[in-house]
Amino acid sequence: MLDFEKPIIELEKKIAELRHVSSDSEVNIVDEIAKMQSKADKLKQQIYGKLTPVQKVQVARHAERPSFDDYIKGFITDFTPLAGDRNFAEDHALPGGLGRFNGRPCVIIGHEKGHDTQSRIKHNFGMARPEGYRKAQRLMDMAAQFQLPVITLVDTKGAYPGRGAEERGQSEAIAKSIEKCLRTDVPIISVIVGEGGSGGAIAIAVADKIYMLEHSVYSVISPEGCASILWRSASHADEAATALKLTAQDLHGLKLIDGIIEEPIGGAHRNIEETIARVGAQIKKGLSEMTPWDSGDIIAKRRAKFLEFGRNI
Repeated sequence: MLDFEKPIIELEKKIAELRHVSSDSEVNIVDEIAKMQSKADKLKQQIYGKLTPVQKVQVARHAERPSFDDYIKGFITDFTPLAGDRNFAEDHALPGGLGRFNGRPCVIIGHEKGHDTQSRIKHNFGMARPEGYRKAQRLMDMAAQFQLPVITLVDTKGAYPGRGAEERGQSEAIAKSIEKCLRTDVPIISVIVGEGGSGGAIAIAVADKIYMLEHSVYSVISPEGCASILWRSASHADEAATALKLTAQDLHGLKLIDGIIEEPIGGAHRNIEETIARVGAQIKKGLSEMTPWDSGDIIAKRRAKFLEFGRNI
């Protein structure tokens, strides 16, 4: 439970208790439940309508937000995971493979954090190692070979900073992945569905269309990391979050992303199915805008898009 959600949680508990009473007794309290539910919805709108940047970071990190596996089950059919970078190992933090999106064959890649302790350890909390980014490059090569669009779902604090990852060329793998995104001659649609942290995120987010969920964040460093560097204390994370301009609203205003996907009232974690449906609808719209495509033209436009970022800022 997030601190600022306490009033909502308390009200939802009361509603749950009333529903239990209603089902176990002859007393009809449906009207009272409806009034309380309406009050809860208004409270969610009020609280989530004025979240601070650091609160949005907390929502983006919420453990119950839909993950890569949830999106795969929600709008990808015939999904076939492809493992390994053909060099060192498989990286469970950055799964990917082939599937069909609305019947259209595609390549889909994304970060997976896991849902419980065991799965989070398996997926390394969504922090990919070099082999994960090299696998992503392999999948993009496959997409280019068979002219399949690429969909990427970003949700990571950043690439894994461990010794082994650095010894195996973490920075080189990220740089090569960014380069591969720029040179892949098929449409790339990227959605920031939670955290978009540092090079670990941008490695698969150099796309023709970049969207963010309403309460997701995208930045070069975490607020805590920024505060530790600039203020020598993570306690200044609130100030850092504001200065970083990491919210979807900030980035859309700076013209660094192409659109914001509205989340259900109270955040994506409160209505996973609706969130997945909205993300799928936005991806469908983005792909339709880019179909059909010209291979040479798509690379030139993508390059121009990212060069323009510096001019806009």
